[in-house]
Amino acid sequence: MEGLNYQVEDRVLLSDVNLTVAPGESAAITGPSGSGKSTLLMCVLGLIKPGSGTITAGGHRLTGLLPGALAKARRKHLGMVFQFGELLPELTPMENVALPMLLDGSDHRHAFQTATRLLEELDVPHDTTPTGMLSGGERQRTAVARALIAQPSVLLADEPTGALDPKARENVADQLFRICRERRCALLVVTHDPTVADRATHTFELQESTLVPTDRGTPA
Repeated sequence: MEGLNYQVEDRVLLSDVNLTVAPGESAAITGPSGSGKSTLLMCVLGLIKPGSGTITAGGHRLTGLLPGALAKARRKHLGMVFQFGELLPELTPMENVALPMLLDGSDHRHAFQTATRLLEELDVPHDTTPTGMLSGGERQRTAVARALIAQPSVLLADEPTGALDPKARENVADQLFRICRERRCALLVVTHDPTVADRATHTFELQESTLVPTDRGTPA
C-alpha cells in the first residue's frame, strides 16, 4: 500500500500509510484499540474505500476497481483470518475449507483434496466431526486453511489468536507464520499480543494515524 489515507468526518484514522510486505515475509501491526488497525485491514480488503492511496496484491492494483472486479480480485489475491474464525459450525473442517473453491466453481474432488492436504499440514482433524465440536485452536487453524486454499498473494489476519488460551495461541501463531513462509504468501497481522508480533519479519505500531516501524522482534 502507498499513501493510504482514511478519515471519518473530522477524525483521521490513517494518514499517508505506506507498507510493503514481500512474498514469504510478514508484518505485524500493533497499537491501542481504536487506533485504526482493523480499519487498515478493511481498506486492504476493499470493504472500506480509502480517501486516497493505492493498494496492490500480487502485483495487481485493487484500489479503483468496480465492485465486481474488486470481488474477483479479492477472491484471487487475498485471504482473511478473523479473530473468531467465522466458520460454519455445522460443516466439517474439510467442507469449511473447501467452500471458497466450490463457490468459485472448482471441481468438488479437487477442492476436497486440496482442503485435506491443508488441514493435514495444519494438524486439524478433517473427518465427519462438525467444526463447532473442535477446540478453539483447531477451529482457528481451520480458518487459516480456508484463507489459504485459493493460494492468495496476501494473507490478512485480524487478532487471529485473541480468543484463544495461551497454549492454543502459541500453536496457532507458530502454524500461521510457518505456513505463510513456506508457501511464499505475504502475511499482514493485526494484534495486541507482543508474543505474536515478535514472530513477524517486520513490526509496526499505528500511532496517531501513522505507521511507525518498531522491528523489535526476531522472526520465528
